[in-house]
Amino acid sequence: MYNKGFAKHYYLMLLPGLIWLFIFSIVPMFGIVIAFQNYNPVQGILGSEFVGLDTFEYMFSLNDTASIFMNTISIAVMKIIGNLVIPLIFALMLNELKHMIIKRSIQTIVYLPHFLSWVILGGIILDIFSFQGPINQILGFFGIDAILFFGRADLFPFLVVGSDIWKEFGFNTIIYLAALTGINPALYEAASIDGASRSRMLWHVTLPGIRTTVVLLSVLGLGNVLNAGFDQIFNLYNPLVYSTGDIIDTWVYRAGLLNMQYELATAVGLLKSVAGFILISVSYFLAYRLTNYRIF
Repeated sequence: MYNKGFAKHYYLMLLPGLIWLFIFSIVPMFGIVIAFQNYNPVQGILGSEFVGLDTFEYMFSLNDTASIFMNTISIAVMKIIGNLVIPLIFALMLNELKHMIIKRSIQTIVYLPHFLSWVILGGIILDIFSFQGPINQILGFFGIDAILFFGRADLFPFLVVGSDIWKEFGFNTIIYLAALTGINPALYEAASIDGASRSRMLWHVTLPGIRTTVVLLSVLGLGNVLNAGFDQIFNLYNPLVYSTGDIIDTWVYRAGLLNMQYELATAVGLLKSVAGFILISVSYFLAYRLTNYRIF
């Protein structure tokens, strides 16, 4: 029976979160009007000249615009694919281990980088791939000249994607392992009685059993196509790799805070937000249609 008095306690529990959301997410949205102004910090939002879509026209005339959007999309797509495939393969391999102590130890070790910030991991990765770092020392042992990894624009996207997969694949592996535990053991027993090999069981029992999870994570990843990871790239990139490593968020940071082009940075950020909203809406629609997943 529905109890109105009892429900009020839940609304009171939600109140601090709603206040936080209003102050830090709703109120700042008023600042998007800067994208339509010739913004002057002295005059403020209310006193700056309104110029309509002039900032957006200027934005699309810049050579950097197409570059940063392409960099963002390419890096984000590679991250989404890598963070789906690598954890899936690793989870399937880990699931075959029967020794629980070894299994749990490996699971814990690969999960640890997820808890470290990119400030810490960025420094570690830069040291590992530095000119005098262990990677170049190994290459030197085989007679290969040292490589300035984070100074080469052609290598930078792959280093970003690879390091992101290394950091997050332990977390994603746990999701797949949880899905694997939901498969009915009787299916494996029936397949074994029918003479199916381990590879046949993998193809006909294991993969179909976690298909919903794989599809759901793939579809929800669509909403992150324009999020290539500001924290990571900001801690790893430098002017030498701007051509392939500069993404929307890092460009907005430099244009808005360092170069004080507030209206231009706001316009790019607004465009990204609108496109991201559309992609997230599409991803949740596909998640509902394909896997019957819904939030509301």
